[in-house]
Amino acid sequence: MQKLLSDFAVGEGGTIKAVTGEGKIRRRLFDMGVTPGAQLTMKKKAPLGDPIEVTIRGYELTLRKAEAACVEVEVQ
Repeated sequence: MQKLLSDFAVGEGGTIKAVTGEGKIRRRLFDMGVTPGAQLTMKKKAPLGDPIEVTIRGYELTLRKAEAACVEVEVQ
């Protein structure tokens, strides 16, 4: 099952399938290691859902909800 990273619950994990978005946002995500094939796990979510913290490639990464909505993930 595929869903957007912004819709994940704390503790869910999966494999990145695609990174959508345009221009600067997409480039920034790629520069931070958010690339297809990478494994990630949702670690924390702020009370209002923005920002979120994920573990990817061995480090913690904090993303805004709008950035997370550009990442399609295959849920484990």
